Amino acid sequence: MTRTDAPGLESEVRCIAIIGCGLIGASWATLCLAHGYAVTAWDPSAEIRRTFRERLSLPLAQLKELTPGLKTSTDGLTICETLTKAVRNADLVQENAPEKTALKRALYAEIIAAAPPHAIISSSTSSLTWSELSEGLPDGSRLITANPFNPPHLMPLVELFASDATVRARAEQFYKALGREVVVLERDAVGHIANRLASALWREAVNIVAEGIADVSAVDRALVNGPGLRWSVVGAHMGYHLGGGDGGATIFSISVRARKTAGRPSAIRPLPRKFAGVLSTVSWRRPRARTSRSLKQSATPASCPS
Repeated sequence: MTRTDAPGLESEVRCIAIIGCGLIGASWATLCLAHGYAVTAWDPSAEIRRTFRERLSLPLAQLKELTPGLKTSTDGLTICETLTKAVRNADLVQENAPEKTALKRALYAEIIAAAPPHAIISSSTSSLTWSELSEGLPDGSRLITANPFNPPHLMPLVELFASDATVRARAEQFYKALGREVVVLERDAVGHIANRLASALWREAVNIVAEGIADVSAVDRALVNGPGLRWSVVGAHMGYHLGGGDGGATIFSISVRARKTAGRPSAIRPLPRKFAGVLSTVSWRRPRARTSRSLKQSATPASCPS
């Protein structure tokens, strides 16, 4: 169990209610149980409820192999016959229903009626926005979106949006206690962050094949053995910042624009000038340095993940 210490937050997060026990729900339940939380679970399907405990054995074993100190028991799991029983003592409700706005809203109405007033309602939605889901709720500040990369017990990313700062801080603290890498959206958006990036890349991957530049295998191998390796360590912004020399990403952007203006071919489309201006104001926080030169000097083998 995890105690929260930030001022003004609820003192403890003890019980997590899993609503919807499919693949995502099972993965969330696994992660919470492994970290010592009490978990209640409900699904409208009696068959899914019946087999739910058994289905957690494999993901629990996977987590144990990755992190030997984590728990593998399902003793902390209670499978409930009704949604009301599942959420009545919950501090956080993780909703994993199908991506249907009306269905999710109906579930939230039931959850609000039965859960404690302090309980956070967290949607695992990957395609819907907080604005869509919160419409009509008596208190939309209790609802957040926390989109995991699938499966949540293995992939660390959680993309978080909350309209209320205190609720956001509580939720962020909880997911970090699960060992997740939490990124916070400044405003809600369709596709959040990672899916927007992934879809843009996939569109170009298809375009390369369609234009006869390379076949599917070549495109995938180029990504896996080239930028994929770089991006997994520093990300797209930092990668191009390093590629810009002492001037960083701003100079890189200017050089691409100059190449295009001179009529020379470039695989990279110039950024609109307003976007290039934004890059000049960015604080490059990882590692803690601002200049491209100091970032390169800090990129020693010891700082790379094993």
